[in-house]
Amino acid sequence: MSKASGMVIYNIGVLATPLGSAARAGKAQGDILILEDAWLSADGGVICETGTGAPPGGDIVFDAGKRLVTPGLIDPHTHLVFGGWREHELAMKLRGVPYLDILASGGGILSTVSHTRASSAAGLTEKARRVLDRMLSLGVTTCEAKSGYGLSLEEEIKLLEAAGALDKTHAVDVVSTFMGAHAVPPEYAEDRAGYIDLITDSMIPAVSGCGLAEFCDVFCETGAFTVEESERILAAGKKAGLTPKCHSDEINPIGGTQMASGLGAVSCEHLIMCEPAGILAMRDSGTIACCLPATSFYLDAGYAPARDMIAAGVPVAFGSDFNPGSSPTNSLQLAMNIGCFKYRMTPEESLTAVTLNAAACISRAGITGTLEPGKQADILIWDAPNLDYIFYRFGDNLVASVFKGGRLAV
Repeated sequence: MSKASGMVIYNIGVLATPLGSAARAGKAQGDILILEDAWLSADGGVICETGTGAPPGGDIVFDAGKRLVTPGLIDPHTHLVFGGWREHELAMKLRGVPYLDILASGGGILSTVSHTRASSAAGLTEKARRVLDRMLSLGVTTCEAKSGYGLSLEEEIKLLEAAGALDKTHAVDVVSTFMGAHAVPPEYAEDRAGYIDLITDSMIPAVSGCGLAEFCDVFCETGAFTVEESERILAAGKKAGLTPKCHSDEINPIGGTQMASGLGAVSCEHLIMCEPAGILAMRDSGTIACCLPATSFYLDAGYAPARDMIAAGVPVAFGSDFNPGSSPTNSLQLAMNIGCFKYRMTPEESLTAVTLNAAACISRAGITGTLEPGKQADILIWDAPNLDYIFYRFGDNLVASVFKGGRLAV
Protein backbone atom coordinates (compact mmCIF):
# COMPACT_ATOMS: atom_id res chain seq x y z
CA MET A 1 0.00 0.00 0.00
CA SER A 2 1.09 3.56 -0.71
CA LYS A 3 0.99 5.93 2.23
CA ALA A 4 -1.55 8.76 2.42
CA SER A 5 -2.89 10.91 5.24
CA GLY A 6 -6.53 11.11 6.25
CA MET A 7 -9.14 8.37 6.22
CA VAL A 8 -9.56 5.40 3.92
CA ILE A 9 -12.61 3.14 3.67
CA TYR A 10 -11.59 -0.05 1.87
CA ASN A 11 -12.99 -3.48 1.04
CA ILE A 12 -16.17 -1.86 -0.28
CA GLY A 13 -18.27 -4.48 -2.03
CA VAL A 14 -20.19 -1.92 -4.10
CA LEU A 15 -19.81 1.85 -4.12
CA ALA A 16 -22.91 3.52 -5.63
CA THR A 17 -23.23 7.25 -6.21
CA PRO A 18 -24.75 9.74 -8.62
CA LEU A 19 -22.32 12.25 -10.07
CA GLY A 20 -22.32 16.01 -10.51
CA SER A 21 -23.29 19.17 -8.69
CA ALA A 22 -26.75 19.76 -10.15
CA ALA A 23 -30.02 17.85 -10.09
CA ARG A 24 -30.27 15.00 -12.58
CA ALA A 25 -33.40 14.64 -14.72
CA GLY A 26 -34.85 12.18 -17.18
CA LYS A 27 -32.66 9.20 -18.08
CA ALA A 28 -29.73 10.84 -16.29
CA GLN A 29 -31.52 10.44 -12.94
CA GLY A 30 -30.79 6.71 -13.14
CA ASP A 31 -27.24 7.02 -14.44
CA ILE A 32 -25.06 6.44 -11.40
CA LEU A 33 -21.50 5.29 -10.83
CA ILE A 34 -21.12 1.69 -9.63
CA LEU A 35 -17.69 0.55 -8.46
CA GLU A 36 -17.04 -2.98 -7.21
CA ASP A 37 -14.15 -3.94 -4.90
CA ALA A 38 -13.78 -0.24 -4.21
CA TRP A 39 -12.15 2.19 -1.79
CA LEU A 40 -12.63 5.80 -0.84
CA SER A 41 -10.22 8.27 0.74
CA ALA A 42 -10.97 11.51 2.57
CA ASP A 43 -9.01 14.18 4.38
CA GLY A 44 -10.09 17.25 6.30
CA GLY A 45 -13.71 16.14 6.07
CA VAL A 46 -13.62 16.14 2.27
CA ILE A 47 -13.52 13.25 -0.19
CA CYS A 48 -10.18 12.98 -1.96
CA GLU A 49 -10.51 10.03 -4.32
CA THR A 50 -12.38 6.81 -5.09
CA GLY A 51 -11.01 3.77 -6.85
CA THR A 52 -10.97 0.01 -7.18
CA GLY A 53 -8.46 -2.65 -6.26
CA ALA A 54 -5.63 -2.05 -3.81
CA PRO A 55 -6.40 1.04 -1.68
CA PRO A 56 -3.92 3.67 -0.50
CA GLY A 57 -2.95 3.74 3.14
CA GLY A 58 -4.23 6.29 5.60
CA ASP A 59 -3.97 7.45 9.18
CA ILE A 60 -7.45 6.05 9.86
CA VAL A 61 -8.60 2.94 7.99
CA PHE A 62 -12.07 1.36 7.98
CA ASP A 63 -12.92 -2.05 6.56
CA ALA A 64 -16.34 -1.92 4.88
CA GLY A 65 -16.60 -5.71 4.99
CA LYS A 66 -17.70 -6.05 1.35
CA ARG A 67 -20.80 -3.93 2.10
CA LEU A 68 -22.56 -1.29 0.02
CA VAL A 69 -21.37 2.32 0.37
CA THR A 70 -23.40 5.36 -0.76
CA PRO A 71 -23.52 9.08 -0.06
CA GLY A 72 -25.25 10.13 3.15
CA LEU A 73 -29.00 10.55 2.75
CA ILE A 74 -30.45 14.04 2.46
CA ASP A 75 -33.98 14.77 3.62
CA PRO A 76 -35.14 17.88 1.73
CA HIS A 77 -38.58 18.24 3.34
CA THR A 78 -39.18 18.06 7.09
CA HIS A 79 -41.12 20.02 9.69
CA LEU A 80 -38.48 19.31 12.31
CA VAL A 81 -39.39 21.64 15.17
CA PHE A 82 -42.87 21.47 16.74
CA GLY A 83 -44.66 20.91 20.01
CA GLY A 84 -46.87 17.94 20.87
CA TRP A 85 -48.13 15.15 18.66
CA ARG A 86 -51.51 14.42 17.05
CA GLU A 87 -52.23 10.76 17.73
CA HIS A 88 -55.77 11.76 18.78
CA GLU A 89 -56.53 12.40 15.08
CA LEU A 90 -55.89 8.78 14.16
CA ALA A 91 -59.47 7.69 14.88
CA MET A 92 -60.80 10.48 12.65
CA LYS A 93 -58.47 9.45 9.85
CA LEU A 94 -59.59 5.84 10.17
CA ARG A 95 -63.20 6.98 9.85
CA GLY A 96 -62.28 8.72 6.62
CA VAL A 97 -62.60 12.32 7.85
CA PRO A 98 -60.81 14.44 5.21
CA TYR A 99 -57.80 16.46 6.34
CA LEU A 100 -59.39 19.78 5.37
CA ASP A 101 -62.35 18.95 7.64
CA ILE A 102 -59.95 18.18 10.51
CA LEU A 103 -58.22 21.51 9.87
CA ALA A 104 -61.51 23.41 9.73
CA SER A 105 -62.52 21.98 13.11
CA GLY A 106 -59.37 23.35 14.79
CA GLY A 107 -57.29 20.22 14.38
CA GLY A 108 -54.48 19.59 11.97
CA ILE A 109 -51.85 22.30 11.74
CA LEU A 110 -53.72 24.56 14.17
CA SER A 111 -53.62 21.89 16.88
CA THR A 112 -49.84 21.70 16.56
CA VAL A 113 -49.62 25.51 16.57
CA SER A 114 -51.32 25.53 19.98
CA HIS A 115 -48.88 22.95 21.40
CA THR A 116 -45.89 24.70 19.83
CA ARG A 117 -46.77 28.11 21.24
CA ALA A 118 -47.10 26.52 24.68
CA SER A 119 -43.62 24.94 24.44
CA SER A 120 -40.39 26.58 25.51
CA ALA A 121 -37.57 27.18 23.06
CA ALA A 122 -35.41 24.80 25.10
CA GLY A 123 -38.07 22.11 25.07
CA LEU A 124 -38.60 22.39 21.31
CA THR A 125 -34.87 22.27 20.66
CA GLU A 126 -34.35 19.19 22.81
CA LYS A 127 -37.27 17.36 21.20
CA ALA A 128 -35.92 18.13 17.72
CA ARG A 129 -32.42 17.08 18.81
CA ARG A 130 -33.73 13.62 19.67
CA VAL A 131 -35.38 13.43 16.26
CA LEU A 132 -32.09 14.34 14.59
CA ASP A 133 -30.31 11.65 16.59
CA ARG A 134 -32.74 9.09 15.17
CA MET A 135 -32.48 10.49 11.64
CA LEU A 136 -28.69 10.27 11.81
CA SER A 137 -28.89 6.64 12.90
CA LEU A 138 -31.10 6.03 9.85
CA GLY A 139 -28.51 7.53 7.51
CA VAL A 140 -29.58 11.17 7.13
CA THR A 141 -26.59 13.52 7.17
CA THR A 142 -28.34 16.72 6.00
CA CYS A 143 -31.97 17.78 6.37
CA GLU A 144 -34.21 20.73 5.70
CA ALA A 145 -36.35 22.13 8.54
CA LYS A 146 -39.45 24.21 7.86
CA SER A 147 -41.01 26.53 10.38
CA GLY A 148 -44.78 27.04 10.20
CA TYR A 149 -46.12 25.92 13.57
CA GLY A 150 -45.71 29.29 15.26
CA LEU A 151 -47.69 31.56 12.89
CA SER A 152 -46.65 34.76 14.63
CA LEU A 153 -43.45 36.75 14.32
CA GLU A 154 -42.19 35.79 17.76
CA GLU A 155 -43.10 32.11 17.47
CA GLU A 156 -41.77 31.64 13.95
CA ILE A 157 -38.46 33.15 15.02
CA LYS A 158 -38.45 30.78 18.01
CA LEU A 159 -38.70 27.79 15.67
CA LEU A 160 -36.07 29.05 13.24
CA GLU A 161 -33.67 29.87 16.06
CA ALA A 162 -34.10 26.32 17.40
CA ALA A 163 -33.29 24.88 13.97
CA GLY A 164 -30.29 27.19 13.65
CA ALA A 165 -28.97 26.16 17.05
CA LEU A 166 -29.21 22.50 16.08
CA ASP A 167 -27.36 23.17 12.84
CA LYS A 168 -24.47 24.53 14.90
CA THR A 169 -24.42 21.76 17.51
CA HIS A 170 -25.65 18.55 15.87
CA ALA A 171 -23.79 16.31 13.44
CA VAL A 172 -26.67 16.56 10.95
CA ASP A 173 -26.55 19.74 8.86
CA VAL A 174 -29.89 21.57 9.22
CA VAL A 175 -31.05 23.93 6.46
CA SER A 176 -33.90 26.27 7.42
CA THR A 177 -37.00 27.26 5.47
CA PHE A 178 -39.43 29.95 6.62
CA MET A 179 -43.05 28.81 6.28
CA GLY A 180 -45.19 31.36 8.07
CA ALA A 181 -47.76 30.68 5.36
CA HIS A 182 -48.60 27.20 6.64
CA ALA A 183 -52.10 28.16 7.83
CA VAL A 184 -54.00 31.23 8.99
CA PRO A 185 -53.77 31.35 12.81
CA PRO A 186 -56.98 31.55 14.90
CA GLU A 187 -56.45 35.18 15.86
CA TYR A 188 -56.55 36.12 12.18
CA ALA A 189 -59.46 33.86 11.21
CA GLU A 190 -61.54 36.92 10.27
CA ASP A 191 -58.64 38.87 8.81
CA ARG A 192 -56.76 36.78 6.24
CA ALA A 193 -55.46 39.90 4.50
CA GLY A 194 -54.06 41.14 7.80
CA TYR A 195 -52.14 37.91 8.35
CA ILE A 196 -50.71 37.97 4.84
CA ASP A 197 -49.64 41.57 5.46
CA LEU A 198 -47.93 40.38 8.65
CA ILE A 199 -46.03 37.71 6.70
CA THR A 200 -44.90 40.00 3.89
CA ASP A 201 -44.31 43.21 5.85
CA SER A 202 -42.97 41.92 9.18
CA MET A 203 -42.08 38.22 9.25
CA ILE A 204 -40.14 37.99 5.99
CA PRO A 205 -38.02 41.12 6.63
CA ALA A 206 -37.22 39.95 10.16
CA VAL A 207 -36.32 36.40 9.12
CA SER A 208 -34.21 37.58 6.20
CA GLY A 209 -32.57 40.36 8.17
CA CYS A 210 -31.46 37.94 10.90
CA GLY A 211 -30.29 35.30 8.43
CA LEU A 212 -32.58 32.70 10.00
CA ALA A 213 -33.65 30.98 6.77
CA GLU A 214 -32.56 30.45 3.19
CA PHE A 215 -35.93 29.54 1.69
CA CYS A 216 -39.55 30.67 1.83
CA ASP A 217 -42.33 28.11 1.49
CA VAL A 218 -46.13 28.41 1.36
CA PHE A 219 -49.00 25.91 1.58
CA CYS A 220 -50.79 26.72 -1.68
CA GLU A 221 -53.92 24.62 -1.36
CA THR A 222 -57.69 24.66 -0.98
CA GLY A 223 -58.36 25.69 2.61
CA ALA A 224 -54.88 27.12 3.07
CA PHE A 225 -53.56 29.88 0.76
CA THR A 226 -54.80 30.73 -2.72
CA VAL A 227 -52.54 30.95 -5.73
CA GLU A 228 -52.72 34.73 -5.63
CA GLU A 229 -51.93 34.89 -1.91
CA SER A 230 -49.11 32.39 -2.29
CA GLU A 231 -47.59 34.31 -5.19
CA ARG A 232 -47.56 37.51 -3.16
CA ILE A 233 -45.85 35.79 -0.23
CA LEU A 234 -43.24 33.96 -2.32
CA ALA A 235 -42.50 37.10 -4.35
CA ALA A 236 -41.95 39.05 -1.12
CA GLY A 237 -39.64 36.33 0.15
CA LYS A 238 -37.71 36.26 -3.10
CA LYS A 239 -37.28 40.04 -3.02
CA ALA A 240 -35.85 39.65 0.50
CA GLY A 241 -33.39 36.98 -0.62
CA LEU A 242 -35.34 33.86 0.37
CA THR A 243 -35.46 31.28 -2.44
CA PRO A 244 -39.04 30.16 -3.21
CA LYS A 245 -40.39 26.69 -2.49
CA CYS A 246 -44.03 25.64 -2.58
CA HIS A 247 -46.31 22.99 -1.08
CA SER A 248 -48.54 22.49 -4.11
CA ASP A 249 -51.01 20.07 -5.70
CA GLU A 250 -51.25 17.95 -2.56
CA ILE A 251 -55.06 17.80 -2.36
CA ASN A 252 -56.35 19.83 -5.31
CA PRO A 253 -54.52 21.03 -8.43
CA ILE A 254 -55.27 24.74 -8.11
CA GLY A 255 -52.27 26.00 -10.07
CA GLY A 256 -49.67 26.40 -7.35
CA THR A 257 -47.02 24.41 -9.20
CA GLN A 258 -47.30 26.59 -12.28
CA MET A 259 -47.21 29.76 -10.17
CA ALA A 260 -44.19 28.72 -8.11
CA SER A 261 -42.29 27.47 -11.14
CA GLY A 262 -42.92 30.81 -12.81
CA LEU A 263 -41.28 32.52 -9.82
CA GLY A 264 -38.22 30.27 -10.16
CA ALA A 265 -38.96 28.00 -7.19
CA VAL A 266 -36.11 25.59 -6.49
CA SER A 267 -38.68 22.89 -5.67
CA CYS A 268 -42.38 22.18 -5.62
CA GLU A 269 -43.35 19.67 -2.95
CA HIS A 270 -46.07 17.03 -2.43
CA LEU A 271 -47.47 17.08 -6.02
CA ILE A 272 -49.89 14.17 -5.48
CA MET A 273 -52.42 15.78 -7.82
CA CYS A 274 -49.94 17.44 -10.18
CA GLU A 275 -51.35 17.77 -13.69
CA PRO A 276 -49.42 17.79 -16.99
CA ALA A 277 -49.36 21.61 -17.01
CA GLY A 278 -47.59 21.59 -13.67
CA ILE A 279 -45.07 19.01 -14.85
CA LEU A 280 -44.25 21.07 -17.92
CA ALA A 281 -43.93 24.22 -15.83
CA MET A 282 -41.39 22.52 -13.57
CA ARG A 283 -39.47 21.20 -16.57
CA ASP A 284 -39.31 24.61 -18.21
CA SER A 285 -38.16 26.38 -15.04
CA GLY A 286 -35.71 23.73 -13.81
CA THR A 287 -37.78 23.26 -10.65
CA ILE A 288 -37.26 19.99 -8.76
CA ALA A 289 -40.24 17.80 -7.91
CA CYS A 290 -39.89 16.93 -4.22
CA CYS A 291 -42.23 13.96 -3.76
CA LEU A 292 -43.30 12.68 -0.35
CA PRO A 293 -44.25 9.00 -0.59
CA ALA A 294 -44.62 8.41 3.15
CA THR A 295 -47.28 11.14 3.28
CA SER A 296 -49.30 9.46 0.54
CA PHE A 297 -49.01 6.18 2.44
CA TYR A 298 -50.07 7.66 5.78
CA LEU A 299 -52.99 9.62 4.33
CA ASP A 300 -54.03 6.67 2.16
CA ALA A 301 -53.93 9.12 -0.73
CA GLY A 302 -52.70 8.88 -4.29
CA TYR A 303 -49.06 9.10 -5.29
CA ALA A 304 -47.34 11.84 -7.25
CA PRO A 305 -46.91 11.03 -10.97
CA ALA A 306 -43.16 10.64 -10.61
CA ARG A 307 -42.73 8.47 -13.72
CA ASP A 308 -44.45 11.12 -15.82
CA MET A 309 -42.15 13.72 -14.29
CA ILE A 310 -39.04 11.70 -15.11
CA ALA A 311 -40.30 11.11 -18.64
CA ALA A 312 -40.81 14.86 -19.07
CA GLY A 313 -37.31 15.69 -17.81
CA VAL A 314 -38.17 16.92 -14.31
CA PRO A 315 -35.69 15.99 -11.54
CA VAL A 316 -37.39 14.01 -8.77
CA ALA A 317 -36.37 14.03 -5.10
CA PHE A 318 -37.86 12.24 -2.09
CA GLY A 319 -38.41 13.67 1.38
CA SER A 320 -39.85 12.18 4.55
CA ASP A 321 -42.20 15.13 5.27
CA PHE A 322 -41.63 14.37 8.96
CA ASN A 323 -44.42 16.17 10.82
CA PRO A 324 -46.92 15.34 13.57
CA GLY A 325 -50.01 15.08 11.40
CA SER A 326 -49.61 13.68 7.90
CA SER A 327 -46.23 11.90 8.09
CA PRO A 328 -45.16 11.15 11.66
CA THR A 329 -42.05 9.23 10.61
CA ASN A 330 -38.45 10.34 10.60
CA SER A 331 -37.35 7.39 8.44
CA LEU A 332 -36.21 8.51 5.02
CA GLN A 333 -35.42 4.82 4.41
CA LEU A 334 -39.15 4.08 4.65
CA ALA A 335 -39.89 6.87 2.18
CA MET A 336 -37.26 5.40 -0.16
CA ASN A 337 -38.91 1.99 -0.04
CA ILE A 338 -42.41 3.34 -0.61
CA GLY A 339 -41.23 5.65 -3.38
CA CYS A 340 -39.37 2.93 -5.24
CA PHE A 341 -42.45 0.69 -5.31
CA LYS A 342 -45.30 3.17 -5.65
CA TYR A 343 -43.60 5.49 -8.11
CA ARG A 344 -42.10 2.53 -10.02
CA MET A 345 -38.69 4.15 -9.83
CA THR A 346 -35.55 2.05 -10.12
CA PRO A 347 -33.12 1.76 -7.20
CA GLU A 348 -30.68 3.93 -9.16
CA GLU A 349 -33.28 6.66 -9.74
CA SER A 350 -34.39 6.42 -6.13
CA LEU A 351 -30.84 6.74 -4.80
CA THR A 352 -30.41 9.95 -6.79
CA ALA A 353 -33.73 11.15 -5.36
CA VAL A 354 -32.44 10.99 -1.76
CA THR A 355 -28.89 12.17 -2.42
CA LEU A 356 -27.97 14.49 -5.30
CA ASN A 357 -31.48 15.68 -6.23
CA ALA A 358 -32.41 16.09 -2.58
CA ALA A 359 -29.26 18.17 -2.08
CA ALA A 360 -30.23 20.33 -5.03
CA CYS A 361 -33.62 20.99 -3.41
CA ILE A 362 -31.81 22.83 -0.62
CA SER A 363 -28.99 24.34 -2.69
CA ARG A 364 -26.38 21.92 -1.37
CA ALA A 365 -25.58 19.90 -4.50
CA GLY A 366 -22.22 21.60 -4.84
CA ILE A 367 -21.00 20.32 -1.49
CA THR A 368 -22.80 17.04 -0.77
CA GLY A 369 -25.05 14.39 -2.29
CA THR A 370 -22.36 12.43 -4.16
CA LEU A 371 -19.11 10.60 -3.40
CA GLU A 372 -16.77 12.70 -5.52
CA PRO A 373 -13.52 14.55 -4.84
CA GLY A 374 -14.17 17.88 -3.17
CA LYS A 375 -17.55 16.92 -1.69
CA GLN A 376 -18.16 16.56 2.05
CA ALA A 377 -17.23 13.12 3.31
CA ASP A 378 -20.83 12.26 4.23
CA ILE A 379 -20.82 8.49 3.74
CA LEU A 380 -23.00 5.51 4.58
CA ILE A 381 -21.89 1.91 4.96
CA TRP A 382 -24.99 -0.24 4.61
CA ASP A 383 -25.64 -3.68 6.03
CA ALA A 384 -26.28 -4.72 2.44
CA PRO A 385 -24.29 -6.33 -0.38
CA ASN A 386 -25.64 -4.17 -3.20
CA LEU A 387 -27.99 -1.31 -4.09
CA ASP A 388 -31.04 -3.43 -4.89
CA TYR A 389 -30.96 -4.95 -1.42
CA ILE A 390 -31.78 -1.70 0.43
CA PHE A 391 -34.92 -1.24 -1.68
CA TYR A 392 -35.86 -4.93 -1.58
CA ARG A 393 -35.86 -4.91 2.23
CA PHE A 394 -38.16 -2.64 4.21
CA GLY A 395 -39.03 -1.93 7.81
CA ASP A 396 -35.48 -2.41 9.14
CA ASN A 397 -32.68 0.09 9.60
CA LEU A 398 -30.07 -1.21 7.16
CA VAL A 399 -27.42 1.45 7.91
CA ALA A 400 -24.33 -0.06 9.52
CA SER A 401 -22.14 3.07 9.86
CA VAL A 402 -22.52 6.80 9.22
CA PHE A 403 -19.63 9.16 8.52
CA LYS A 404 -20.33 12.89 8.72
CA GLY A 405 -17.58 15.15 7.44
CA GLY A 406 -15.18 12.22 7.52
CA ARG A 407 -15.87 11.41 11.16
CA LEU A 408 -17.59 8.25 12.31
CA ALA A 409 -20.90 9.49 13.72
CA VAL A 410 -22.85 6.21 14.12
